[in-house]
Amino acid sequence: MKSAQAEKSGHKPIVVVRQLGRQDYEPVWQAMQRFTAKRTPETTSEIWVVEHNPVFTQGQAGKPEHVLDPGEIPIVQTDRGGQVTYHGPGQLVVYLLMSLREAGLGVRGFVSAMENAIINVLADLGIEAHARSDAPGVYIGDAKIAALGLRVKRGYTYHGLSFNIDMDLEPFSRINPCGYHGLAVTQLRDQTGQHELVTLAEKVVNEICRLTGHQLTRQ
Repeated sequence: MKSAQAEKSGHKPIVVVRQLGRQDYEPVWQAMQRFTAKRTPETTSEIWVVEHNPVFTQGQAGKPEHVLDPGEIPIVQTDRGGQVTYHGPGQLVVYLLMSLREAGLGVRGFVSAMENAIINVLADLGIEAHARSDAPGVYIGDAKIAALGLRVKRGYTYHGLSFNIDMDLEPFSRINPCGYHGLAVTQLRDQTGQHELVTLAEKVVNEICRLTGHQLTRQ
């Protein structure tokens, strides 16, 4: 699938991919806000790949009662969509600082591209996954393997997706993930034993670029 904008213009817009390594959540979130606030139509879109130190993040729709027992893990009230989720080492986080106009997609179409990128990567590994209309994200059976949370300002997106690769899932039991009591959570290691985060990151980023009609460059 190629974006309508790319089809119309005959060329693919560029997106820069940045590898941020292991980072605390708040400085990266604040950097996304600054990037989005300052960007213009001439600003090159970016994708940031990162692992976070342990943190619970509450989206704009987040309710305190969905945080059951955070313990020593900090809680950050953030400005993405959705409710509470957990980020930690071994989880692939991909932030999409992109333009809906460049992609030729509306918000729903962009979210579907995010979901389909994960679904297609899992299919290449022989794993059948699906999205749900009532709860954005990607699921294997009834268990969630990837969560989505997006913010759009002036047609520009930030935040993105988290994909459980090889991590400690215990902190998910301290919350109602994405606001759903008893929602099962899984990770790639438990499905296939294949859990090279760097390799998976490249596959996910490539698929996002394909589905949104972007040409990838690395810095």
